[in-house]
Amino acid sequence: MWTLYGSVGSGSAAIELALRRCGVPYREVRASTWEADSARDELAAANPLSQIPTLVDPSGMVMTESAAMLIHLGLVFPGSGLLPADESARAQAMRGLVYVAANCYAAIGVIDYPERWLGDADDAALQQLRQGARSRLHACWDVFADQFGGALLSPDAPRHSPAAWPRPAALDMLTAVVSRWAGARAHLAQSRPSLAAALASLDAHPEFLPVFKRHWPELFAS
Repeated sequence: MWTLYGSVGSGSAAIELALRRCGVPYREVRASTWEADSARDELAAANPLSQIPTLVDPSGMVMTESAAMLIHLGLVFPGSGLLPADESARAQAMRGLVYVAANCYAAIGVIDYPERWLGDADDAALQQLRQGARSRLHACWDVFADQFGGALLSPDAPRHSPAAWPRPAALDMLTAVVSRWAGARAHLAQSRPSLAAALASLDAHPEFLPVFKRHWPELFAS
């Protein structure tokens, strides 16, 4: 059985989607640095940075870094469709996954924990860093839209029934999750509406909806 360390509303949602797609048995362990009653010690033993998501395979091998997990699952389970079968398309999907992790996901860490980079700086300096990181994040999403937006599921894809919906891939999963933070969706609605429409379509995808409702119930309340 696979083990996924994560928490509601975190990046573990993307890995949960991938594990469900692969059809493998897994257990979820609620663990995060901000939840004192969670399995923080167990998480730290697996990942010294205590970052989530962290994934442990049935052999005990630890996987960290969301992009690496998604690529690994896509390679181990090629029938899952997490990665494209075409070599060139697969290379670009892997590039997109690493781009989101290195540029967008990384900026979230600065926004959430600016003191890790500025140490004993005062509140004004921390806020200035947050604002700069947010601006950088939004600029990175603009570049993502221009470079990789066409690789996501089209909001115009035929959906006559749930069974007719095309299957999202790993890049869809990571993008739909990481874009939820730090005002990225609102920014993209103004700067890159086609990507914003694709992300809204992914939110409603039958494969995504039950997972997203559990992680972000307030966004799906009727």
